[in-house]
Amino acid sequence: MPEFIKCYVRWVDTFNRRVGLIAMYLIFAMFGILFYSSISKAFHLPANWTLESAQFTMAAYYMLGGAFAMQTGDHVRMDLFYGEWSHRRRAAFDIVTAIALIVFLGFMLYGGISSTTYAIQFKEKSFTAWAPYMAPIKIIMTFGVLMMLAQSFSALFKDFAALTGRPIE
Repeated sequence: MPEFIKCYVRWVDTFNRRVGLIAMYLIFAMFGILFYSSISKAFHLPANWTLESAQFTMAAYYMLGGAFAMQTGDHVRMDLFYGEWSHRRRAAFDIVTAIALIVFLGFMLYGGISSTTYAIQFKEKSFTAWAPYMAPIKIIMTFGVLMMLAQSFSALFKDFAALTGRPIE
């Protein structure tokens, strides 16, 4: 593999690992928001921002953590035959699935950019009583898709290197 591809793979893997390790703590923020929501409702002072804040936090959690989960192999995989295959056969199969994932994420990124641009341009708000601006969460979600796309290319390069017998370390 050319040195610039190895640098790309190392940089993307490092960046996504760091963002993923930070993003995994968002689950505790969501728990805190939901706990506050439960307590406030018990005292008959419900806050109208808690449910939507918890949803936004959860969306950020899984969108920013997706690339890290893909990198560490913690995502769901059908392992009926895959576990029995040789490393080269797995790499060949993973190349096909990575290409399909890249196409899918390309469409997702296009839609995310379009939706985020709309939210910024027209100051889009949610249709709830709290009515928060939608641009911040849409920016985070689009960035998460971009991270997944970058990680998919990293996985594609690693699988291609494994297929040719020269794995990237």
